[in-house]
Amino acid sequence: MKYIGLNINSSKDINGTILKDVEVCVRKVFQDSEIIIVQDAQAKDQELLKKIQMMITLGGDGTIIRMGRMLYDYDIPIFGVNIGNLGFLASVEKHELEKALVEIKNQNFQVEERMLLSCEITGGDKNLKCTSLNDIVLAKGALARMMKYEIMVDGKLYAEFSADGVIASTPTGSTAYALSAGGPIIYPTLNLIEIVPICPQSPGLRPIILDPKSIIEVRIKDWKESAFLTIDGQEYLKLHADVCIRITESGYKCKLVRLNNYDYFNVLRDKIIWRTREINCKGE
Repeated sequence: MKYIGLNINSSKDINGTILKDVEVCVRKVFQDSEIIIVQDAQAKDQELLKKIQMMITLGGDGTIIRMGRMLYDYDIPIFGVNIGNLGFLASVEKHELEKALVEIKNQNFQVEERMLLSCEITGGDKNLKCTSLNDIVLAKGALARMMKYEIMVDGKLYAEFSADGVIASTPTGSTAYALSAGGPIIYPTLNLIEIVPICPQSPGLRPIILDPKSIIEVRIKDWKESAFLTIDGQEYLKLHADVCIRITESGYKCKLVRLNNYDYFNVLRDKIIWRTREINCKGE
């Protein structure tokens, strides 16, 4: 690789020591490569960014997700290194980095493609587009009262219901907010869209799995209070009456570098399933 990107969440590296250590490690393995530093997923030189053949991302899941939204149309694979808390999306922990880089240099890796969602907000005074790797969430404001939502799929009414909100999730996002709201764990490389109601009034309203080619339209039917649209838990927009949230599969993919010995189910057990049990058992 001639050009390697290096991105870090600076809030997890206040003194800059982690970035320096990792840069030394990368230069040790890829001696002939040029390293391009990208701080906090902020790239000032777009032309330089286009040259990058792999982006090493240091942080937690949020850092990888933010980088995924930044790079999807550059076709740059992301190699996630966990220096955060959970690190479910990361490929390796920091102490495993040098060994992992040697494996990458020896071509012992694969590029895994993850589905993205495209979201278009129309109506009212809003007309915006955005892209999501994890989920798109439409939810009420702070007051403890439900709102009524209408969901259309390919022009046909799926459901009209009262709830705290609605989650449209990718398979990648199925282990995030959607899982907490009662959705299933979905194998991450599948292409499908999951719709999960948040605390619906009717207990019979369950999550539904839709074809990735579906066109999903979500509207709020009664505006008792303010509502917000959140993208991957990182970007948000306050909505007003008469807006329509149109959700479809994006034409792009997020690409993640996985070593050949990467075991998704092992990571799932360690960081999602068993971690949940440990949290629930505290104090017993």
